[in-house]
Formats: sequence, structure tokens, C-alpha cells
Amino acid sequence: MNSIQKLFQRKDKNLLSIYFTCGFPELDNTTKVISELEKSGVDFIEVGLPYSDPLADGPTIQDSSQKALQNGINLDIVFEQLMSIKSSNNTPLVLMGYLNQMLKYGEDKFCQKVIDCGIDTVIIPDLPMVEFENHYQQLFDKYGITNVFLITPHTSEERIKKIDSYTKAFIYVVASASITGAKGEISTQQIAYFERIKAMNLKSKLIVGFGISDKQTFTTACSYANGAIIGSAFIKNLGKTGVNKIDNFITPIIS
Repeated sequence: MNSIQKLFQRKDKNLLSIYFTCGFPELDNTTKVISELEKSGVDFIEVGLPYSDPLADGPTIQDSSQKALQNGINLDIVFEQLMSIKSSNNTPLVLMGYLNQMLKYGEDKFCQKVIDCGIDTVIIPDLPMVEFENHYQQLFDKYGITNVFLITPHTSEERIKKIDSYTKAFIYVVASASITGAKGEISTQQIAYFERIKAMNLKSKLIVGFGISDKQTFTTACSYANGAIIGSAFIKNLGKTGVNKIDNFITPIIS
């Protein structure tokens, strides 16, 4: 049983996850952000690997990645930072990165580092299903790593059911067919999409992401799923107020 499955045994409603970019706003902020998020009471943390050519990220997260790269962040430093907080952190971490990062670093080396850091769940949004089935499923199983798949409003029912059969953590329900970033209120079209997915009665837990930014959008998303992920809104706040006021962002959402 992976860390996310254990989390769902303890709590399966209104889960809040926060995405942040390693090495932002400053190179050495990674461990501080994780520590402050844990203190603030988030349920799990999505650890973003800065990447120069992200496919799914909007301007806010792209800018944070660029700043982190300018700060000198790289995968070796990220893994060192995550190793340094492993013994003191009790909040499940999910690593989010891109396929080319794993390929360039070395697949086995990457997987071993992930496990060494105490992480057992990854999100690789550009990992093709056929590549997962033909190669990465076996690789991840070898290291005890669980892959999280994303679905969008355009994902076919057949593919959703296939993803459901492979899922061992949760299905990432992308709230809109666009890049990340706060979009304001959740639209009636999005609610219809959430209702359609909920009506499928999938075996997997559902976590909504993309466009979740405050208590209102978080609460709405949780009406149709087990929880939600906030990314861009948190990154914006982090850039403005720094790592010492993270609780001021989280508390109004979960209170």
C-alpha cells in the first residue's frame, strides 16, 4: 500500500493538496515550503520539478520554474533537498515532472532516487499510455512507484475506464482542457463534467486540479471528488509573501 492509499484510509473527503515548484522563490526554499505546508495542515503535497519546456503549466508555474532554474536548481539538488527532510516530514509527497527529465537523468537512477527520498507516487503528465503499458508499468512496479494519470473533459470513457483499472493512488481530474492557472469560479460546463465522471462510479479516488484557487473553488471541487490541488494561486502567493506566511494562504481554505 502506497502513502496516498494510506492517506485515503484515514481521510477520503475534502483533501487539500498544494503544488509548489522546487527551488522557488529561492534555491534553498524547498524544505522550508514542505515544512510550512505540513504545519498548515495540508493533506498531501505535489512537489514540482522545474522544467524548461512544460506542456501543462500556465504562466505562473512556468515563471516559477524559470526562476528556480535561474537559481541553479537541478534534479540532483532536488533529491538532496528531499532527502534532507525525509526523516522529519510526515505529509505524503507526490513528485510531478516530465518524461524527458526522467529519460535524461536515467530511468533507473531517477526511480531509485525517488524511492530513496521516501516518495512512492509520481505524476508524469506527458507519459503516453502505450509507453506506460509497454515499459513504465513494469519499471515503476520494480521500484514500488505508483503513476498518477490525468483525465480531461475530452478523455474518452474507454480511456477513463482503462486509467481506473491501472490507478493505485488517485485519478487527477483536470478541471478544464487548458493549462494550469486560476480561472475564477467553476463553470456550469465544468460541473457537468465533474458530474459525468462521478456518475461513472469509478473504483479510484478523484482529485481535481487546474483552476482551483480559493475556498470557494476548493469546496465546489470537493463536492464531486475526494479533494483538490491548488497550484498557481499558491505559487503567486508564495512569490509575493515568501515562505514564512504560507499558513495565511492555507488556513482560509481549510477552515
